[in-house]
Amino acid sequence: MITYIKGRLIEKTPTKIIVESNGIGYEINISLNTFEKIPDDENIKIFTYLQRKEDSDILFGFSSQSERSIFQQLISISGIGPSTARTILSSISPTEMQEAVWAEDVDRIKSIKGIGLKTAQRLIIELKDKVELFDKKDIDLSGENLDIKKEALLALSVLGFNKSKSEKIVSKVYFENKDIELQELIKRSLNKL
Repeated sequence: MITYIKGRLIEKTPTKIIVESNGIGYEINISLNTFEKIPDDENIKIFTYLQRKEDSDILFGFSSQSERSIFQQLISISGIGPSTARTILSSISPTEMQEAVWAEDVDRIKSIKGIGLKTAQRLIIELKDKVELFDKKDIDLSGENLDIKKEALLALSVLGFNKSKSEKIVSKVYFENKDIELQELIKRSLNKL
């Protein structure tokens, strides 16, 4: 499998890029999320996933290993193919995807074109246990501090609150105010539990 390609960016559009490496031009399908993060520099490194079909090989590219991991998790779900997974990652960033799964936000996932209620529910159920396996180090957190949520959840579990209910409330409170301090996050979450 081709795990990444390092080379010269020849062409860049919102749906695909062409990268030349060692005299070979690779056409790579990308999400809007990746399109926004790929610099217009001449030399780039893009993480890839190769889909083999009977009649063709299709290369998908990602700006980070985490986005590729989410893509692979998505296509492992029944009813979600590479095109749908790419649409999902064009509509929602990897961080927002993690947030939606942690918060079990069916409406957020259902708002993505081509995703219905049942698919959104199945996606949450199947990714719930796997989402923490995603590598957060190379996701662009845009100033978000995911550790503050984990600390708040740990504090609430020590206090004896239900983990599932606490996750939903902490995510909701955090989503409303991402600059919140840990103590305030715990306090507001306690008021809603």
